[in-house]
Amino acid sequence: MQKFLCAILLSTASATGAFAQDAKPASDATIAAQRSMAAQLPVEDGRDLEFADRGFLGSLADPIITNKDGKPVWNLGAYDWMGNGASPDTVNPSLWRHMGILRKHGLYAVTDNMWQVRGFDVSNMTIIKGQTGWIIIDPLTSRDTAAAAMKLVNEKLGTRPVSAVIYSHSHGDHFGGVRGIVNEADVKAGKVAIIAPEHFLAETASENVMAGPAMSRRATFQFGTNLTPGAQGQMGSGIGKGIGGGDITLIPPTIDIRKTGEVREIDGVNLEFQMVPETEAPAEMNVYIPAARTFLAAEIATCSLHNILTPRGAKVRDTLSWSGFLNEAVNLYGDRSDIMISSHCWPRFGQSEVKGSLSGQRDNYRYLHDQTVRMMNKGMTQAEIAEVLKAPPAIGDQWFNKGYYGTYSHNSKAVYQYYLGWYDAVPANLNPHPPEIRAAKMVAAMGGAKKLLAAAKKAMKAGDYRWSSDLLNQLVFADPKNVEGRALLADSYEQQGFQAESAIWRNMFLTGAAELRHGIKAGISSQSIDMISAIPTGLLLDSVATRLDPTIIGNTSLNLNFVISDRKETAKITVGNAVMISEMGTGHAAPAVTVTGPRQLFLALLFLKMPAAQLQMAGLKIEGDRSVVDTLQAALDPMPGAFNIAEP
Repeated sequence: MQKFLCAILLSTASATGAFAQDAKPASDATIAAQRSMAAQLPVEDGRDLEFADRGFLGSLADPIITNKDGKPVWNLGAYDWMGNGASPDTVNPSLWRHMGILRKHGLYAVTDNMWQVRGFDVSNMTIIKGQTGWIIIDPLTSRDTAAAAMKLVNEKLGTRPVSAVIYSHSHGDHFGGVRGIVNEADVKAGKVAIIAPEHFLAETASENVMAGPAMSRRATFQFGTNLTPGAQGQMGSGIGKGIGGGDITLIPPTIDIRKTGEVREIDGVNLEFQMVPETEAPAEMNVYIPAARTFLAAEIATCSLHNILTPRGAKVRDTLSWSGFLNEAVNLYGDRSDIMISSHCWPRFGQSEVKGSLSGQRDNYRYLHDQTVRMMNKGMTQAEIAEVLKAPPAIGDQWFNKGYYGTYSHNSKAVYQYYLGWYDAVPANLNPHPPEIRAAKMVAAMGGAKKLLAAAKKAMKAGDYRWSSDLLNQLVFADPKNVEGRALLADSYEQQGFQAESAIWRNMFLTGAAELRHGIKAGISSQSIDMISAIPTGLLLDSVATRLDPTIIGNTSLNLNFVISDRKETAKITVGNAVMISEMGTGHAAPAVTVTGPRQLFLALLFLKMPAAQLQMAGLKIEGDRSVVDTLQAALDPMPGAFNIAEP
């Protein structure tokens, strides 16, 4: 029970078996593409490097961060191999330059009484000196990296307790390390405040519990979690290094922030908040520190164009609002700020830098939005818009607007989806065959596998990896055991990964290649028992309902009452028409069964699917017809594991 409650247990090879194959060097076409990219890059003025180095106070002597069992979960020196040399042929030169700055790690002074720990996780931890303790903004992703960061802070600045924690938004890399820096008993005793934007818990549940298994699997591709950092491997995530291991934790907020301009005195420090919902996260806020003349832009302004729809999957974001909130930030904080920091990347120093960065990124999102909508209203489809829409030089030549994370290509498709959905209005795309059937028909229409392979090889020789991947994907989905097709598709993906300026595009292409060659490896999970324990019961029961298998439950009707004793909660559970409805705070007048016990046992029953009889021995009380409990449990899918992506 203390392990990941809903861990995604991935097999070490795909269902069709692994087809081991070595990685390839950069092709002539890729080398030419890298040289072309290098010639187009803006002039390097050294500002980013200077900003990233400013205020460095030191890092941990031992680069390996381990968990309580001694297992490594993070390597501070994972990118030391890069050195200061020119980019290799297998890395986009723009991405190489970017990661060369992003790889830095340690404790940095931002201004008086304010610091950041950077490079200890994909995100940054911000530290403010309060009257009695540290105010922490965004305690990283895991208990272990957060504890290591806090150790460094106390070693360099003097040991102090944590007096408050602020979650800037509802993504795991901004709250998951909270138990590495505070004790929940201190929170309950009022010694530590936990501050978050309104709707934080609901949105955390939506992302990490409701859709968590699918997102976690897709995140393996986006963040390249099974790739080794290297010239032919992972090159960060575009806004940080990678995603580490370690326990994701969560302590529920004690204070909700609800409006822009709200000011709170936290441990003697005045903090002003700007609400920016439905931008990078559904529940998100920025923080202004008046005494330090510093604006923390959370994740709506970093060192890269962000995602309007992240490839790992999430709710599509409102690009127009995103631009609007950046404009609001310029107006509210531009003239009052000498420094801008964020929850990723490095700071910007100087009022002109703050206003220039905020307004430049504002214009980037606005241009992306307006031009996508303009083309959309002319009848262009997602793919057509993505092919031609590029940022103008005045916007795109600013380093912080480049697509190291999000890209104009997939972001323009997200803007289209936000307004019009997935359907492009072409009737042929309304009801196509599913991928495997379509692939078999396509291969047959091309005259069989041999002719398709010949066409793919011709495309690869010409450096048209987009077309060769399209062709070979059809072959692999029609016949995943076609060894030559798999190998060539892996090669085709690999060259596109080498050429990608976006770190996450690189990760997705190279992960696809790796899985075709070697099969599926263990992945990551966004869910832990600690995080699930912090999610309101009603939201958890809604998640359980999404696992009800209609082929098993059929037309069965069930009435159950749940009494969660340790939380003094009741829930009315009704199953009928292959739907499970849960209602909190009420119960059936005459239930078939009433189940009573602490919530941990309900989690074991509904998530781990431990036998009811076994849980009764652990203290779960079942009054009435226990077969009703067994019937419901049997109809629930087990927590999902791995699923194929690069093959059917």
